Amino acid sequence: MTDARRELLVTAFSDYICPFCYVGDARLNRLRESFRVKINWCLLEIHPETPAEGRPVSELGYDPETWEQLMAALDVLAAEEGLEFAEHSFTANSHQALLLAEAAKELGAASFYPLHRALFEAFLRDGRNLGDEAVLRAIIEEQGLEQSLGDQAWSDPRFEDNLKRYRLAAAQLEVRATPTFFVGTHRLDGAVPFDELWQAAQLAADEPS
Repeated sequence: MTDARRELLVTAFSDYICPFCYVGDARLNRLRESFRVKINWCLLEIHPETPAEGRPVSELGYDPETWEQLMAALDVLAAEEGLEFAEHSFTANSHQALLLAEAAKELGAASFYPLHRALFEAFLRDGRNLGDEAVLRAIIEEQGLEQSLGDQAWSDPRFEDNLKRYRLAAAQLEVRATPTFFVGTHRLDGAVPFDELWQAAQLAADEPS
């Protein structure tokens, strides 16, 4: 049976500890109902200075009023997408999680996407520390994947090289926020409203290949 949906190419700069990226991911998934969405996930570590044990969000440099406004906005977005969030009281080092996701890409979409969602959920819904290797190994097991995936992710220099390329691309494109989506030739910064994402998708799908 022929798939009549138009192909849609998206490049997404994202991190698993970014709550607005979780919202953006949910909104990209809504596009799959109408398009054959192919996403180039450029995994971008947003807080590399965070130690493996994590640190309080109070150390991120936001004044209390700004942080309160961000969390209020996040509550609205989460409700719109039916997402659950734990209290966002600490941040984590995502580097090992990003490497794990990079390695999972080589297993194909059927392995990558369940792990991709599980990494978002582990930190943002369940409050688990993605900087803890034991947590990541538990997630690997929960997803029915081999522990060798983690061994490869954290030892093969190819995956570190991939993250370096994403950082370079982000610098060249002046990506200053996550998520940032490039939908065809259209750039969207942040967890934009779904209507804005939908409009960009419509325009991109009509562009010549």
